[in-house]
Amino acid sequence: MSLGSSLYNARKQSGLSQEEVAGKLGVSRQTISKWETDETLPDIRQSKGLAMLYHLTLDELIEYNFDEQQARQMIESVSDQAQEKIDWNRVWSKKYPVLAEYHKTVRVEDYAPTLREMLTQLRVTYGYNDTDALLVLKDILARVWKGQV
Repeated sequence: MSLGSSLYNARKQSGLSQEEVAGKLGVSRQTISKWETDETLPDIRQSKGLAMLYHLTLDELIEYNFDEQQARQMIESVSDQAQEKIDWNRVWSKKYPVLAEYHKTVRVEDYAPTLREMLTQLRVTYGYNDTDALLVLKDILARVWKGQV
């Protein structure tokens, strides 16, 4: 994604118009338009101002990923109480049907003792709570699957 597209998406996600951004940065609306169409580039001070205005770091602004930002905001908008009520397996099964089906063919009880031991090790050795131990184990599995370790 180009820097201009990143700037455009970040501005839209922030709910600001080109005129509003221009006013806050002390530039013209046309300048904002030129940045968003990659006709010109903001200087480093203007870029920092844009990042602050859009509540992003400069790195996030430069590498702005609209889908990731949307997902992050959606996750942050769901309260802890609401998250506890959500059947995440059912939700993710819409995207990954195997999550709804695997238990019919995979003998989960064959894997449970080893996984339980791994979770216990993460809790005892590193002091993680139950949720954090689960997340760390999930991340380790993902890294192994991707061949990163």
